[in-house]
Amino acid sequence: MAAQRFVDLLNEQIGHEYAAHQQYVAIAVYYDNLTLPQMAGLFYRQALEERDHAMMMVQYLLDTDSVVAIPGVDAPTNSFADIVEPVRLALAQEKRVTDQINALTAVAREEHDFASDQFMQWFIKEQVEEVSSMSDLLTVVQRNRDDVENIEEYLRREGGGESEDASAPPVAGAGA
Repeated sequence: MAAQRFVDLLNEQIGHEYAAHQQYVAIAVYYDNLTLPQMAGLFYRQALEERDHAMMMVQYLLDTDSVVAIPGVDAPTNSFADIVEPVRLALAQEKRVTDQINALTAVAREEHDFASDQFMQWFIKEQVEEVSSMSDLLTVVQRNRDDVENIEEYLRREGGGESEDASAPPVAGAGA
C-alpha cells in the first residue's frame, strides 16, 4: 500500500488532472468556434491526455489497494481576450502541474514510498515535454497572432499524432 500522505495528495492530483482536462476542452471549443481546426484538435487531444493522466493515477491507487476519492473541479475559463490568452493559460497550467508532480514525488521520497516514487517518474518526464511544447506553441502564437493561418500551418507541419509510450502507466478502464 502507498503511504497515506502520498495517497491523499494523489487523490487531489486526480482533481487537478480533471480540471486540466476541462480547461483544455474549453480552450478547444474556443478555437473550434474561431474555425481554427488545428488549434482545436491540439487542445481536444490535450484534454484526453489529461483525462488519461487522471485515470493512470486512479489505476495506481487501485493497484496499491488505496482508497480512490474523485474530487470535484471548478469551472474552467471559457472566455478569452484573444488567441494568445488560452495558450498562455495552458502554459501556466502545465507549469503548475509540474510543481504538483514534483511535490508528489518529494512526498513519496520523504515517506520512503519507493513504488510511488517510481510511479511518478513517468509524470516528471511527461511534464518536461508538456512545458516545452506549450512554451514553443506560445512563441508561435504570439509571433503570428495577426496571421492565424501561419499558426494552423505550423501545427499541420508538427503533426498531431503522438505515438504510444510503452513506458506509460496503465489507464484505468482502458481494457474494459
